[in-house]
Amino acid sequence: MKNPVNSSNIKQEIALQKKSTIILGIDPGTVVMGYGLIQVTGNTMKLIDMDILKPGKVDDPYKKLQLIYNTVSGIIIKYKPDIFAIEAPFFGKNVQSMLKLGRAQGVAIAAAMRHGLDVTEYAPKKIKQSITGNGNASKEQVLKMLQRLLNFKEDPKYFDASDALAVAVCHYFQENNLLASKGKKVNGWDDFLKKNPARLKK
Repeated sequence: MKNPVNSSNIKQEIALQKKSTIILGIDPGTVVMGYGLIQVTGNTMKLIDMDILKPGKVDDPYKKLQLIYNTVSGIIIKYKPDIFAIEAPFFGKNVQSMLKLGRAQGVAIAAAMRHGLDVTEYAPKKIKQSITGNGNASKEQVLKMLQRLLNFKEDPKYFDASDALAVAVCHYFQENNLLASKGKKVNGWDDFLKKNPARLKK
């Protein structure tokens, strides 16, 4: 005799499958810092918010860092993200700029860890590759793909906001490894979306 189906267990499994996860992405900066949040339920992504902070308006370099820390903390308290992802500093020739950017990234990470969030860091090329299939894609190309994936039309005033949103979406794609679909070879996200139209929100 087969064991009877436990309806409560089935309901629990369905509830777990539908549990939403909120991902916070950060594009660090001491002049303009971007942040973006998405909600993931099953295989569906939804835009929650994206915006910027302008620490560049503050002259004192240490108060800038305090502003970044407090702002990231405030975002975490408001939206209660489950995951924190941040863009790694781009290695340029200007040492002073690198130092400032590294500090901005550091205090944002400290704020996340203060609230008990694990931190994942992604290189700029990795983010672009995840979103567009091209590690050298322009900011405009990244934005256009995000608009398709998350079904929004408005252009942000600053690319820092959409760059931060791209960090969050990149983390989702990396965790789910969507490009590695079984039995399907894909050449970037345009090809992936053609072969998997259900992934694209109408």
